[in-house]
Amino acid sequence: MRILAIPVKTLAKAKTRLAPVLSPMERAALTLAMLEDVLDAALPISGWETWVVSPDEAVLEVAAQRGARPVPEEKPPLASAIRQVEAEATELDADALAVLLADLPLVTPEVLQAALRTLGTVVLAPSAGDGGTNLLLRRPPRAIGARFGRDSFAKHRASADSHGFPAAIVSSPELTVDLDVPEDIVRVVNDAKAGRTLTSLLELDAVSRVAALV
Repeated sequence: MRILAIPVKTLAKAKTRLAPVLSPMERAALTLAMLEDVLDAALPISGWETWVVSPDEAVLEVAAQRGARPVPEEKPPLASAIRQVEAEATELDADALAVLLADLPLVTPEVLQAALRTLGTVVLAPSAGDGGTNLLLRRPPRAIGARFGRDSFAKHRASADSHGFPAAIVSSPELTVDLDVPEDIVRVVNDAKAGRTLTSLLELDAVSRVAALV
């Protein structure tokens, strides 16, 4: 068994760094749009079970409707949710566990599938914005510890090296470009494939809102 886990915060706390340009309801809607775009990339990949881990009922409902396995998060923060998934994956004797963040509006099935097929005990895709980690693939699921957030990419690389597992790096923009801060909106609108995220940003006139901040 191979598991692709997508963690999602509660919608009330999602994308708070976009607060200068989007209201709480708009941020919640955008979070769901990005999740659905990521699911569009993940669900077609054969040989992998897609799990969505979240404390939010609306997120879990979307996951179930789309055919992913909804996994209620037992306790925050993200690190605890990942440990929960690791424990379940280990109990199921999974061969591999990939953690993919849910705010990657450029990701495609082709790029994601290529990343999941990359050889190595540890495969990483960095975040172009803050040095975080957008994709962490481990074979087996606990080959190294999981760390997410700012500068976690370097920590993952160092941990892999210290365990004798030189990490394979995937650096395609489809996996490295995330949407965290207002400046990211402009790049996503310019580069995004057609999808729910792009539609949402255009409907919100989000680029104009970003420009008004200057």
